[in-house]
This record gives sequence, structure tokens and C-alpha cells, in this order.
Amino acid sequence: MKPTNSILGGYGTTIFTVMSAMAVEHEAINLGQGFPDTDGPEDILRAAAEASVNGPNQYPPMMGIPELRQAVAAHNKRFYGLDIDWRTETMVTSGATEALAACLFGLIEPGDEAVLIEPLYDSYLPILQRAGGVAKLVRIEPPDWELPRGALEAAFSDKTKLIMINSPMNPSSKVFSRDELAFIAGLLEKHDAYAICDEVYEHLIFDGLPHVPLMTLPGMRERCLRIGSAGKTFSLTGWKVGYVSGPPDLIGAAAKAHQFLTFTTPPNLQRAVAQGLNKETDYFTGLGAEMEGKRDRLAEGLERVGFDVMDAQGTYFITTDFRPLGFNGDDVAFCKHITTEAKVAAVPVSAFYQEADVDHFARFCFCKQDGILDEALERLAAHFGT
Repeated sequence: MKPTNSILGGYGTTIFTVMSAMAVEHEAINLGQGFPDTDGPEDILRAAAEASVNGPNQYPPMMGIPELRQAVAAHNKRFYGLDIDWRTETMVTSGATEALAACLFGLIEPGDEAVLIEPLYDSYLPILQRAGGVAKLVRIEPPDWELPRGALEAAFSDKTKLIMINSPMNPSSKVFSRDELAFIAGLLEKHDAYAICDEVYEHLIFDGLPHVPLMTLPGMRERCLRIGSAGKTFSLTGWKVGYVSGPPDLIGAAAKAHQFLTFTTPPNLQRAVAQGLNKETDYFTGLGAEMEGKRDRLAEGLERVGFDVMDAQGTYFITTDFRPLGFNGDDVAFCKHITTEAKVAAVPVSAFYQEADVDHFARFCFCKQDGILDEALERLAAHFGT
């Protein structure tokens, strides 16, 4: 038999799927995969149901329905002062992961180099490679997640087509500062490169830190594709509704790929998300405050168990060093151990690096009901005798 695709065929099942399956098998509390255990606002759910019943339910426009694209543009203006033309500078996708793929397929030519900052969300590298791009990897590492500016600068060259930036960053929970983004902006201008900005956790930032889209910095308006996610903003991850903002030429390039990937997104969900993006500002600030409380609840509990807990500036996730617990093994072994023995699932952080030498950290997800977090902590405490 002839072989299947050599690039995608070389990747196994994602670690999220593996750990979630183990959690089900062993009846463990799943603090591995990043999804809330309660659905988002009822008014948005009802809006989707009503739109489904009332119709139409036929193909919506490939770029997205006008109501949602207008809401995306208004959202950019309200929170970041960005003037976006909804007709030429927005696109709706079937989730942020599809948006990432469309942007990469639209911009990358075979042989182009792209700078990626590890730890990586798992879709970045396989899609880049399938597009024919060459990854130039730069890593940040726990516990400080400091951006290595010298290594980042060295990764850029005349072959660099783009950089992919994830802020707030999964799994590190790092929020890139304005100063760090300004340094990146300087490299983009020097090497005439673009940026794909994965900002799906834009409203999940803690401790009063600001979210600064790279697109808002001087000279970056024409170089950035900014990706948002209704799944993260409204705790409706199964809906898979994403949206991209950017200059017309870059949006047009991404749209050429989008039309051959999913083409469009369910119209009822688009109408509901449009309503959601027009919610009062209090909703968005409240979302971050609620998750900050859950972060603190889990972080304090994990510290009591004996973990060394890293700072989490945003997202759904906390990174922990489990070495103080005395476990003799790497992070994959540790996560499998606590799933089967303590009945709590986590994700090994080494899964987000190409080299598995960062192998003593586990990532826990805190976007769960407080009772679930408390039960998970009780199980871990009982298992480790703390």
C-alpha cells in the first residue's frame, strides 16, 4: 500500500485526547483538557436556538454573516481602539484552529521560514509544515517564562515570512508585555515579516494586566492577523466559532484558504456570537475576574498539596513543578500516575515542546466548578498524604 501523508502521518493523537480518554477510563477528574464544565451565558444559547428554529439554515456567506463581522469590528474598536472595516478586514472561521490554518495556508510559500515560540499549541507546527513552511523554534521555559531576546533575534532572517504569537499563551499562561511586543515589532519591520496573533484568551487575563494586541503597536496594523475565539470568550468551546481581523490583503489571502477548508460556519451560531460580542463591558471584565478566582483556588490548593506552582497571568491553565512531591519519573509518567492512582488528570508540559527536556512540569486546568476543583485537590492531597 502507498504511504499516507508523511507530515501529518508522523504525528500521533494529541495529548489532550490521550489524557481525556484516560480520565474517562479511570473515572478521574479531568483537569487536563482546557474546556469549562458549564456552558456559557443563557441568552447566547437561546439566541442560537431561536436562530436555528427561525432560520435560514442554508449556507451563510463564506466570509461570515454581516452581523457577526460588524460585531467583531466593533469589539476591536471598543477594547483596543482599532478601526476595522468589517467588509474587508474581518473573516469568520469554524474555530480559532481553523483560523490559524487558513492564515498559515494563505501566507506561507514552501520554504518560507516562520518563527514559533515554544511551548506551542499543538496545531501550529504540523499545519505550518504541511503548508511547506520551515519552523525556527525559540523557547521560553518555566518557572519565569522569560522571552530570550537574543535567541529570538537570531531566529529571524531574510527568509522569515512570519511569527506566530500566542498571548495570553497556552500552556505557559504568559501575557506578553508591551515592551516585549515592541521588541517583536521591531524585528518584523526589520525583516519585512508578518505576525499571526493567536489571542483567543484576550479576556482571560488576571491581576490587572492589560491585553495589548500586537496590531495596536506602531507599524503593525498592516502586518498582523489577529485571531479571536467565541469558544473561549463565551465558554462555548464546542461551538467552534472563530474570527480574524487584519488588513484587506492578508484577510484576502487567508480567505482563499478558508474557502477550501470549512468554507463557512453554522449561521445560527454566528448570530448568537454576534449578540454575545455586543454584550456590556461588564460581562468581559467579569469573565476574567471569575477565572482569576478559580486560578487562585486551584493554585493555593496545589501549593498545600506540595506542588511548586508557577505564576499564571492568563488563560485557563496553571503550570506546576511536581518534583517537591518526590515523584521519580518524567512528566508523562507523572500525569499518567495521578490519573490512574489519584483519579485526577493533568497534561505533561513536555508535550508542548519538540525536545522533551522540560520534563518535570504538569499543567492543570482551572475553568471548572469550584466543587470539582475542591474534589480534585482532596484526591491529590489524599494520594500524596498531605
